[in-house]
Amino acid sequence: MKNIIKVERARLNLTQAELAEKVKVARQTIIAIEADKFVPSTVLAFKIARVLNCKADDIFELEDSDWL
Repeated sequence: MKNIIKVERARLNLTQAELAEKVKVARQTIIAIEADKFVPSTVLAFKIARVLNCKADDIFELEDSDWL
């Protein structure tokens, strides 16, 4: 699953640490999600979307490989 968290963070001038604090996770979690190394839970995805003033499906997108 790919995401545009980094782009949306930049739009709001939020650092990874600030986003992590707002959604109550470690900065390393945000780093891993942005690098497509970790898929967040549904709850975390919705929290991130809310902080970024977006819908979850605007931020996260399934890739063809996710269907395999």
